[in-house]
Amino acid sequence: MTIVIISVAIAGVVGAFSLIAGRSADPLNQTRAVALAQLYIDEILARRFAEASPNGGGAVTSAEADCGSVGPEGAESRETFDDVDDYNNLQDSPPENGEAQQLAGYSGFEVVITVSCAGGDVSLSGFEAKRIDITITDPSGQDYVFSAYRGNF
Repeated sequence: MTIVIISVAIAGVVGAFSLIAGRSADPLNQTRAVALAQLYIDEILARRFAEASPNGGGAVTSAEADCGSVGPEGAESRETFDDVDDYNNLQDSPPENGEAQQLAGYSGFEVVITVSCAGGDVSLSGFEAKRIDITITDPSGQDYVFSAYRGNF
């Protein structure tokens, strides 16, 4: 009888331990995803609102902030992105910094960025704000979505 009780107790402890051990990387991947998203958000929000935005800041008109042509102008590359919408449809796997250098420690992660006009989301006209959605996929396939808004000012 004692052997049966001990066997059941050991089976329960081993079962609980295996559940915990199987998910032990989750908090690490979540923390790394947040840090990675912050890196990209900081880089993007440091850029001008639109191609027509004056250097040093200032708003552009609705004609200049065309939401129909979100994306890089011409043959721009990541190193020469100068406004927020240049980052639309950017996909990095593995993730890179602004100088197109791979980030150490992020092997297996993927970053996908979409930019859209979203003034209505923040009670402005459509062209007055852009929404930046950053989806980070960790090595286990878990997606983390982060969003930021950039206003036309």
